[in-house]
Amino acid sequence: MTTPTTLPDWLAHCARLHPKTMDLSLERTVEVARRLGIAFAVPVITVAGTNGKGSTCAMIESIARHAGYRTGLYQKPELVHFEERCRIGGEPVAAAALLPHFVAVEQARLSPQAQASPPPEGASPAWGGPALAGEIALTQFEFSTLAIARLLSLAALDLVILEVGLGGRFDSVNAFDTDCAVITSIALDHMEYLGTDREAIGLEKAQVMRPGKPAIVSDPLPPASVVAHADAIGADLWLVGRDFNHRGDRQQWAWSGRGRRYHALSYPALRGANQLLNAAGAIAALEALRVRLPITAQAIRNGLAMVELPGRFQIVPGQPALVLDVAHNPQAVAALAVNLDAMGFFPRTHAVFGAMRDKDIPELLAKMAPLVDVWHCCELPTARAATAAELAEQVQAALAGRRGAPAPVHTHPSPADALRQAAAAADPADRIVVFGSFYTVGGVLKEGLPRLSAPHLG
Repeated sequence: MTTPTTLPDWLAHCARLHPKTMDLSLERTVEVARRLGIAFAVPVITVAGTNGKGSTCAMIESIARHAGYRTGLYQKPELVHFEERCRIGGEPVAAAALLPHFVAVEQARLSPQAQASPPPEGASPAWGGPALAGEIALTQFEFSTLAIARLLSLAALDLVILEVGLGGRFDSVNAFDTDCAVITSIALDHMEYLGTDREAIGLEKAQVMRPGKPAIVSDPLPPASVVAHADAIGADLWLVGRDFNHRGDRQQWAWSGRGRRYHALSYPALRGANQLLNAAGAIAALEALRVRLPITAQAIRNGLAMVELPGRFQIVPGQPALVLDVAHNPQAVAALAVNLDAMGFFPRTHAVFGAMRDKDIPELLAKMAPLVDVWHCCELPTARAATAAELAEQVQAALAGRRGAPAPVHTHPSPADALRQAAAAADPADRIVVFGSFYTVGGVLKEGLPRLSAPHLG
């Protein structure tokens, strides 16, 4: 095989290695990490959960940076460019910086090494398993996670933040040890992999906890399985409402935790009622590591006031207004609906909607249908996605029996085309909401942040 020389070539190579795009197991990642000797010499925060992971990671990163620390962040998935998955000091890494680490992972997975080497300091408990012999076929996610982990482990950093992709127990991120685990809200999603109820899903996510290490749970009603697992392994459990709290008024809010309080905090720059819970969890995680990474109240204020994360109830000013949200499960879409309802009056709301076929699409539509006047269903560039025609059929089924004239439903070949058509048909005072998948929001961001101006204004 000719060694790939560009990041797209490496990603294509990774996609060909394993017959499945998803094969839940830690063995392969642990073995290649063992061969590479990946370990972190600085504090690591691992963030799992159904919704709010990306926001929590972004807030931890922003607060730490405003406290003067150099951060490394692994987040996923990207909206447009793969390099968005890895940030150093708040900036995406260059594609060229990733290439040597893809090369190293390729060499390690092809190694005939079979003997278990002693775990390096800071290695995950998973290192204690038996070594795998010979060539290892990694999934694209495992391969890229290892490449990014190696880059972060060798960089000059003060803090590493790792976002879990799916679940926790078998996610590749769990191959690396953590100094503090954070679990955000837990809802029904990826049930074909994680279980059919919150208890089962919560137990999968709780596997990122470590004995004796802080475990921050910012879900106000955590499954009993999460609390039980923390008790069983002896994790230092921090529960919102018990170990840390938040309260506020229209102008400011306050956080209190184990022996420490922060007053007169600015609300997070990330919009939405759910972001205060994410912010409270982010502060708790940093407080739990205070001995190693002390932070100030001003760093918290500045970090929350200046945090950025595209696609999370992101409001783009214009005529019409544009709202971008990667909400793609019932809990996230319910939060989106609440946030949209709180925005104020708009004569009409136009929805650009694209979603994966395995999502609970009828439930997503039930949350949004009362708010939407015109639907624009779009194709997405992945085999997992429902077609625009399938989505349109489900929208029409969701609207059947409602009073008044039915909302128009259109289909489009891409999110960008759907947005163009929605903008052309909208009045200046209307709003357009783009939601349903990272692919949907990413599809309208490929050419940069859209700035809408109704054509009849000029």
